[in-house]
Amino acid sequence: MEEPTVVNPAQPSNLSRKIISIAAGEAHTLALTADGKVYSWGRGTFGRLGTGSEEDQHFPVRVSFFGSDDEKEDKLKIVGIAAGAYHSLALAGRINKMKFDSVELILDLVYDEGTVSSYEMMDQSGPGVTTSVSFVMTLLLTKTCFMKSKYVLLQFVPFFCFQKFSLRMQVFLDSDTDGQIGVTGENYLIPHQLEGFSGLGSPGSSTQDNKMKSGKPLKISSVKAGAMMSLAIDNLGALWMWGNCPHPSESKPLVGEFSLVSSVAPVPVWNFHGHTVVKVACGNEHVVALVSAGETYEGGDLICYSWGGNNHGQLGTGDNAGRLHPEVIQTFNSDSPWEVYEIACGASHTALLAKRKGPSDTLESFCWTFGLGDNGQLGHGTTQNLLSPELVRGLPQNIFLVSIDCGLFHTSVVTSAGEVWSWGMEKGLGLCPDSRFIGPDAGDALSPLLIPCNGLHDHRFREPLQVACGAAHTVLVADAGYKLWSWGRGRSGVLGNGQTVDCYAPTVVLWPLLSDDFREEESQNRGPDGDSKEKNPEESAETDKRLSAAMEEMKLLQSRLSVMERYVSILHGAVFGKPFLEHELPSSLQNSGTFDIAKEWENMLDSSDQRKLARLEMFYRDMLAGVKDKLMKRRIQEIVQECLKSTASRTTE
Repeated sequence: MEEPTVVNPAQPSNLSRKIISIAAGEAHTLALTADGKVYSWGRGTFGRLGTGSEEDQHFPVRVSFFGSDDEKEDKLKIVGIAAGAYHSLALAGRINKMKFDSVELILDLVYDEGTVSSYEMMDQSGPGVTTSVSFVMTLLLTKTCFMKSKYVLLQFVPFFCFQKFSLRMQVFLDSDTDGQIGVTGENYLIPHQLEGFSGLGSPGSSTQDNKMKSGKPLKISSVKAGAMMSLAIDNLGALWMWGNCPHPSESKPLVGEFSLVSSVAPVPVWNFHGHTVVKVACGNEHVVALVSAGETYEGGDLICYSWGGNNHGQLGTGDNAGRLHPEVIQTFNSDSPWEVYEIACGASHTALLAKRKGPSDTLESFCWTFGLGDNGQLGHGTTQNLLSPELVRGLPQNIFLVSIDCGLFHTSVVTSAGEVWSWGMEKGLGLCPDSRFIGPDAGDALSPLLIPCNGLHDHRFREPLQVACGAAHTVLVADAGYKLWSWGRGRSGVLGNGQTVDCYAPTVVLWPLLSDDFREEESQNRGPDGDSKEKNPEESAETDKRLSAAMEEMKLLQSRLSVMERYVSILHGAVFGKPFLEHELPSSLQNSGTFDIAKEWENMLDSSDQRKLARLEMFYRDMLAGVKDKLMKRRIQEIVQECLKSTASRTTE
């Protein structure tokens, strides 16, 4: 099992700005801060953002779990997030030794007396600070089907517990055929508690244990989501699935037979009974899991399993036959010299990070991929499918890979040195299917391409932590969690930069929020005892008015900027055959704010190669021909009008 993490409440203002985890769905993004709060942005249809409406959000917005109840909201602590195609999940808890009574569609937190349980949150806390929870909230706020069926959100509550750390979880599913949110009904626009794990026993526990725990909710340690399915690992290392999943069949299937089964209730994967599931990932139709060789995870003894759809070889089993039951990927069996530590799934391809077993003088790891390769998402220089894992050889050597994720048709990986490498559809950006480069630089990236950091700190990102890929966009946590970057398809504001245009290079997400600056100013007005200094109602109203006005002004400016950037991008693409990038701004405009168009045009011509000059000449000829044609048509229209007037005049006479 993954190590629990400690939560440090020190310096709350800093913790509220530090991102410790991100997740990306089809067109929405989630971020979790060190103080246990969740932010969402992007497409809002089906309620996937949990904001109470289906409106798109162009920059991060705080998700409220208890509505206007600020006291409960402050005590709530989210410790994990996950995003499927159209739904979201959140794992919740709080720091306190008191019982919190369960309220209707809300979860309750229970602290077990005498328990020293903790859940480590990316080293942001100090020793002795512990977090205890007894439920997981699933903010599965949406539907989950690409078909035009009724999208619904569903509620169910599983419990998580890592060792003595317990969580109850809530999920939203569509009520139609998939059930990835765990309940049937209308869409939920705000987080809804999931109840489906109540009364269930872990397949990793004995019958006697289950009888002893009868009536108690199951304890869950982690959650994962993808496409139209949701997954959870309980405290005993057992795996549960619900939604549109490749559930193992009790009857022996025919060779190569495979089908997805929709389930609202969590279903255990009994094949791993007696072992510990440590990590899991899923694509559209397949699942990959890291499972201990023995009963417990001792470190370095993980075996990689896969099952589900396999039309393109995404299971890595050496053929393209689907599997209803988990099967070992032989490249990473118990005798393998490789230790897999990270897994990710695209629509129909799989990527893994692995290091050599045993002691080593260098901290080095490698990337393996297999499955669908039509758009170069495997990174092997071809568009061929791979039925078995192969090393991606286009990455730098002697480096450690810290994070990997897959979009529908692209893959991104981050190195400890701060480099981001991507490959797949449209230069590894994943833009699909109607956002494409034009000109000579267009095309899919069949091998890893370096994604530069806009030249701000050479090409590297400082202190990167995690990369997450949506269907056609990518998000990176850098600067030890205090900065977010995004690029790719920008529809619905999924990049979080206040715009809706596609970005072909990393752009900064609007983080921290403007409202946080106001809260920090408010905290500075507190007295030494932590109480707010006396402020009359007029001052409070004025502060709220300032905040509201600033937010509205920022939205207006962002809207105008988005329109202008879209126009510039279209014009630049028509002239030069490629999108406009920020580093292409003339140096005089960047440094002084003035712009000598004649001089800059001359400089541009001097620096252009033969191909660029030929394109400019072609563009000039086309534009000149168009202008001449328009002038000629207008002159003809004028002559016709003159003739008509002359004829009418003679007729009158």
